[in-house]
Amino acid sequence: MASPPTSGSAPDGTRRSSQPGGEAPSQAPGRWTVLAAGAHPDDIEFMMAGTLLQLGARGAELHMWNLADGSCGSQAIGPKEIAELRRQEAGRSAAIAGATIHPPLVEDAFILYERSLIQRVAARVRQIRPRLILTHSPQDYMEDHQDTARLLVTAAFMRGAPNFPTDPPVEPWYEDVFVYHALPHGLRDGLRRLPQVEHFVDIGPVLALKRKMLACHDSQRDWLDSTQGMGSYVEEMEEMSRRVGALSRRFEYAEGWRRHLHVGLSRQESDPLPRVLGDLCFVDREYEQKLRE
Repeated sequence: MASPPTSGSAPDGTRRSSQPGGEAPSQAPGRWTVLAAGAHPDDIEFMMAGTLLQLGARGAELHMWNLADGSCGSQAIGPKEIAELRRQEAGRSAAIAGATIHPPLVEDAFILYERSLIQRVAARVRQIRPRLILTHSPQDYMEDHQDTARLLVTAAFMRGAPNFPTDPPVEPWYEDVFVYHALPHGLRDGLRRLPQVEHFVDIGPVLALKRKMLACHDSQRDWLDSTQGMGSYVEEMEEMSRRVGALSRRFEYAEGWRRHLHVGLSRQESDPLPRVLGDLCFVDREYEQKLRE
């Protein structure tokens, strides 16, 4: 069992642990920070926002971050104009969640797993100091999503490496961090497979808020219809949530998650999500059993 952390002040004035380790997040309000990191504006709202809202309702400090600016999300207006519009939409969505929104780093299609972007993502993770990271599936339908997952995992891994140069330079931070991967958008990976779900989170109680957050991204209505056949993107999100709920055999609407291996992220294996959410999170023991076979 980890020894109790020593408190210190973070740059934003919140109290942080200044020594390595620290206990995994518990149900005590205000003891942990959650970062939801997606590739583009609206990705969080599609696949992660319900869980984020449930965590916020239990006292978590919420952060939302889209690595790309959404500049390719229109067939009618230019990249700068649509990027600014989507920045405003993302800000309105974050306000509904009560989350801090962080600015993007690159244009669409340029989320690449390369040195300079790894350093910039690692700097932001050190600044935020999340105990829980929610991000994309490592196997998804597009490269931006997959590389976002890779970048966040590497940033979490390097959070406490003093010899790793972040951009801008940020002091290392040593507390344990826990990474959870959402299901791929559309519930299929690039090879059309449905991943087996480890955690199901009941989002029925916050579905109306999740719908409201996604509806903020109104600029994507025509884009998603013309490029991906989503005539009504909010209803499409709700239908995906219903399908995940059916897979759980417990919840009407759910989001699905898989937990990243703890090695390099925490000193011991731990699964804080069900501890924080209680009966709102169902863990598929069959999934866990297969990992141990």
